[in-house]
Amino acid sequence: MSSPGTGIFSGFTKLCKGLAVILIGGHIVVQLIPSSVAYLALIPARTIPFGWNLITAGYIEQSVHGVVVSTLGLLFMGKLLEPMWGSKEFLKFIFVINFLTSVCVFITAIALYYVTRQENYLYMPLSGFHGVLAGFLVGIKQIVPDQELSLLKIKAKWLPSLMLFLSIAISFFTPESATYLPTLIFGTYMGWIYLRYLQRKPEAKHKGDPNEDFAFSTFFPEFLRPIIDPIASIFHRMLCGNSEASADAHGYTLGGAPLPGSDPIEASRRRERGARALEERLAAEKLAAGQKSEESQIDGADNV
Repeated sequence: MSSPGTGIFSGFTKLCKGLAVILIGGHIVVQLIPSSVAYLALIPARTIPFGWNLITAGYIEQSVHGVVVSTLGLLFMGKLLEPMWGSKEFLKFIFVINFLTSVCVFITAIALYYVTRQENYLYMPLSGFHGVLAGFLVGIKQIVPDQELSLLKIKAKWLPSLMLFLSIAISFFTPESATYLPTLIFGTYMGWIYLRYLQRKPEAKHKGDPNEDFAFSTFFPEFLRPIIDPIASIFHRMLCGNSEASADAHGYTLGGAPLPGSDPIEASRRRERGARALEERLAAEKLAAGQKSEESQIDGADNV
């Protein structure tokens, strides 16, 4: 007998399924061969000779709950993001965010060692896909910011902020926070940096998303934004000063602001496409679940 919720677990893309197999396979490898953690996970003291662990660490889950959360998060969030970005861009996002997050975590661990002189920062094996998942949440914030999640009763634009708030709060009560908190923070920030300044869009003549609704301060409550905006503007000029000058030369901006009819319209269309894709997918899943429920009722009646 089919369950009414079966439709929720359908529609996963082939790419996401393949990546899920890699996550599960990586977990099985480190369980069967524990010594492989030293070569696949990010161990800062060994990164210089084993530089490849800046890439492999993101796909290695050392715990059962870690591989379950990462696999489900990949499948469900990828089901929304991959059709919007395309398979190539989706895979590129995962690779770039995973690598940049690992680099930032490596630098942070080295810095913490020199500040505290505690060697556990150098030899603690760090790994997991949660940095990329944090980046996915930023992607959802960008595409469907005003979509309300019925389960949590909040808008999608607050998902990255809520995740970081809960992770930081939990870190005060768990000694293992060093193994996941930096990855979540840098995964979120690198995801925003990539989508804000680096992502190429075939339908647009610029890189990134300059829309004010996706500014760094939008991750914070309203009362903090007057404090955050001046600080964020410094990094904004550092990261895209040249690109803004180039855009001015091509006539796409005026005084650093998008010309009417260019960026805001493109951002609005992207959000509309994201919301429409999400609504269509949810409607299709509900329809499939209803059909399976009716079939099961008919089968039950026939048996009677």
